Amino acid sequence: MKPGTLRQILLITDGCSNQGEDPIAMAALAKEQGISVNVIGVMDNDVIDDNGMQEIEGIALSGGGVSQIVYAQQLSQTVQMVTRKAMTQTLQGVVNKELKQILGKSASMEELPPEQRGEVMEVVDELGESVDMEVLILVDTSASMKHKLPTVKEALLDLSLSLNARMGDNKFSVFVFPGKRQDVEKLLDWTPRLETLTSIFSKLSPGGITPTGPAISEAITHFKKKRSLRGLLSRGDDEQYFEETI
Repeated sequence: MKPGTLRQILLITDGCSNQGEDPIAMAALAKEQGISVNVIGVMDNDVIDDNGMQEIEGIALSGGGVSQIVYAQQLSQTVQMVTRKAMTQTLQGVVNKELKQILGKSASMEELPPEQRGEVMEVVDELGESVDMEVLILVDTSASMKHKLPTVKEALLDLSLSLNARMGDNKFSVFVFPGKRQDVEKLLDWTPRLETLTSIFSKLSPGGITPTGPAISEAITHFKKKRSLRGLLSRGDDEQYFEETI
């Protein structure tokens, strides 16, 4: 199997979108372009709006990703778990696609004999350690998230450390919504580490609307820009991506 780059959007929010495009439709568009969309809903005092829960689950389902509702104090562990679970889910989809090409359309990993299935899972685990990853993080900075942002920052720093313990290369980018001047603003461009968030997060001014759909749309655009730039720099060399096949 050829090496490639696995692309994820990680959305961290605590409520419903109320501005711009439908986030579920935007997540479906991301999936079509080989980008999985994972969502973490940050719960506060046992309360999260039913509509918010439905939207969180709908975005992840539409985006071929993973969703999880969590208390703020459990955020760090959950961010790592969701990111790795989504990575494994995507890789299993890729392996299933390969199996179908080799064994026929009806073949899947679940239908293999236990011994062969174990061997395939070893391949998935090895890919999980070696695959390159691009994770674009979308952080809801609406007013209700204000007191949760320090926890979000620590969770993202832990995520950076966790993923960088793998052999594969990692690139992170961070956007916030709403921004100071626009609905969605880039906080940090592609970088292998997130330590600079420590100084940047302290300058955020939470408040305003929750434009989740536009945030996902902007994330898709940012992935496209990165891919276009890479194409120019490589003078046409093909870059392999793991396409979402779930």
